[in-house]
Amino acid sequence: MKSSYELAMERLNKNTPTKKLTDAQKKELAELDSKYVAKIAEREIALETEIAKAAEDFAKEESLREQLAAERKRLQAELEEKKEKIRSAK
Repeated sequence: MKSSYELAMERLNKNTPTKKLTDAQKKELAELDSKYVAKIAEREIALETEIAKAAEDFAKEESLREQLAAERKRLQAELEEKKEKIRSAK
């Protein structure tokens, strides 16, 4: 007897079969992950330093935190876009 999870996965694979990635694609995806983790960390360090300096000015500190969140979101979206291009390439 199959679990509901297994049945759901079977239905999903019928609708959209899983694509197998080549070793080169896997390597490219890993390199992208590594590159973007570093980019995000770099921006976090830079902005956290500015946030610490702006501890007295609440409005500036909040603005910098919003900027950090926006940059993190933008970089994540950029990463996912590049990953999708690699996944869809044959």
